[in-house]
Amino acid sequence: MHGNAPHGGASKTGIEPTPEHRQTLRRDLVNVAVSTRELLSDEFVVGGEISDDDGTLRATVAVQPPAGSVVTTGLDVDAADDIDTLAVDLAAGAVLEAKHAARDTHRIAR
Repeated sequence: MHGNAPHGGASKTGIEPTPEHRQTLRRDLVNVAVSTRELLSDEFVVGGEISDDDGTLRATVAVQPPAGSVVTTGLDVDAADDIDTLAVDLAAGAVLEAKHAARDTHRIAR
């Protein structure tokens, strides 16, 4: 798995997010980011953001590996995603992305 993780996404359209939805989404975002950081070395940068585009509340956690592309996962305000599973999937994707980038760099250097 490298690229974007297939979790979560946008909340249901047409439903105005409540303060409770925002608080829950923010808590889940922080929990996934913290859990992901714990699984990775300091060379990986983990961050997240919440956006509200056209009334659709979205959360994204991203990892920038030391080499390769950013790996992201979305969190859904209505989903009861397992925080630990999301963190492990995201960390694994970032490590795989770094491994692929390092292997590609090694092949070019030959």
